[in-house]
Amino acid sequence: MADALLLGGSAERRGGSSPPTRTERDRGCRPRLASNAMTRVVVTGGAGFLGSHLCEQLLEDGCEVIALDNFLTGTPANVEHLMEHDGFRLIKADVTEYVHVPGPVDQVLHFASPASPIDYLLLPIETMKVGSIGTLHALGLAKEKGARFLLASTSETYGDPQVHPQPEEYWGHVNPVGPRGVYDEAKRFAEALTMAYRRTHDVDTAIVRIFNTHGPRMRPNDGRAIPAFASQALTGQPITVAGDGSQTRSIIYVDDLIAGILKLLRSDLAGPVNIGNPHETSVLHLAETIKRLTKSDSEIVFIDRPTDDPTVRQPDITLARTELGWEPMVGFEAGLERTIEWFRSHPEVG
Repeated sequence: MADALLLGGSAERRGGSSPPTRTERDRGCRPRLASNAMTRVVVTGGAGFLGSHLCEQLLEDGCEVIALDNFLTGTPANVEHLMEHDGFRLIKADVTEYVHVPGPVDQVLHFASPASPIDYLLLPIETMKVGSIGTLHALGLAKEKGARFLLASTSETYGDPQVHPQPEEYWGHVNPVGPRGVYDEAKRFAEALTMAYRRTHDVDTAIVRIFNTHGPRMRPNDGRAIPAFASQALTGQPITVAGDGSQTRSIIYVDDLIAGILKLLRSDLAGPVNIGNPHETSVLHLAETIKRLTKSDSEIVFIDRPTDDPTVRQPDITLARTELGWEPMVGFEAGLERTIEWFRSHPEVG
């Protein structure tokens, strides 16, 4: 059950009103003509890396935002700069227990989940619970409020793919009993449950499959390649590349990702829709680029690859391009420079 309200905005609660039509929703967060009330959005995992960026952009678009987070992997520091905004609320809540939000809700964005390898390998049961019970509760909230529901899924649903690049029609190649299966299968179950609510309860749903993303507010020690490489390069430690580094990833800067997610939210698409960078790079090239951009003297060393580490990863974004008019705009090195600057100023690094 949700704990006490933490911080943010005024104490005034909004009265009941009808949810917006899809035409109104497409206009973003402008007031509804009948009630003059702003679009009200719930973001689970709102104090996490992606959740905090979503909350920030939704507020900039004029939405009223309620962020739910149990701070297992997120932190209030990620949204501290939003606390004084009149339209923002932060509530400590565990969506695997219960989700209750008084008043109307127009959109529910389910982003609660451990997402980095270190987190979901350390928290396997919690990861499975938030993907199953947490998704059930978030969908229940959307059903109760008549809200548009958007699930944050992942490119990990494709596993170690045998189809390259990966279109949304590809069913994936996942090891359900491997250590990474707790995350992969939690997201695959969440997708299936989302579609069940759409078909059975007529809930207006969407699924976004998120590819490797980087940007400010990532934790230096979260186990993902870019935070690890940037932190190591900036502190003079060896840059540890898994395997021989020939495995590929497609990385996208967080601003581009958020833009794609919000385009999907404000459309009628059910998805799944890939949102990611269609240009892949090898992990070794990524490490070498970060070393060069940081002007680091760190040595690149090679370590064992993790179990079930994907060999390739590259989204087919034809659907996002044609139906949403979206594609990434921030260049490879330009995005990395912004992320490196974040780590340079981060107290755990600088």
